[in-house]
Amino acid sequence: MVRRPVAWVAAIVLLVEAVAFVFVNGLMATVVDNQQMSLAGLDPDAMSTGAWSAGGALGLYLLVCAGLLVRAGTTDRGFGRVAKPVLIGCAVLHGVLGALAVGLVGWTAFLFMMVVLGLLVLTLVAYGEPREPAAKAPDAPGTAPAETGPSAA
Repeated sequence: MVRRPVAWVAAIVLLVEAVAFVFVNGLMATVVDNQQMSLAGLDPDAMSTGAWSAGGALGLYLLVCAGLLVRAGTTDRGFGRVAKPVLIGCAVLHGVLGALAVGLVGWTAFLFMMVVLGLLVLTLVAYGEPREPAAKAPDAPGTAPAETGPSAA
């Protein structure tokens, strides 16, 4: 089935993206700190610290999402109550960043974000609820079995 390779590819892409986000935010923080830049009177040290913090938080979030995808790809089991909303949030984040990337960076960045969004959505759908109903448990003791067949009508 295709869901295991998709989960692995999505995990690898998120790992690379996490490193890239931390690097870019670190670069911005360093430039702001070295140039003593200020935006609307904000303290340059606060801006530098904020850029490092945002890069670290986003990188950690993407690493957690990649870890969830690695677990799914390794065990071939679906996501739990906590993992599914985390990955849905990651997909929404990529949709929003893709929309912002068109205006700020260009169509190539948008395309990359949409590919990652597609990988996340495909993984979430592939590991979704099973399509066929689960096997029925045997009737409890003391209850009559349910009638099936033509006489059940």
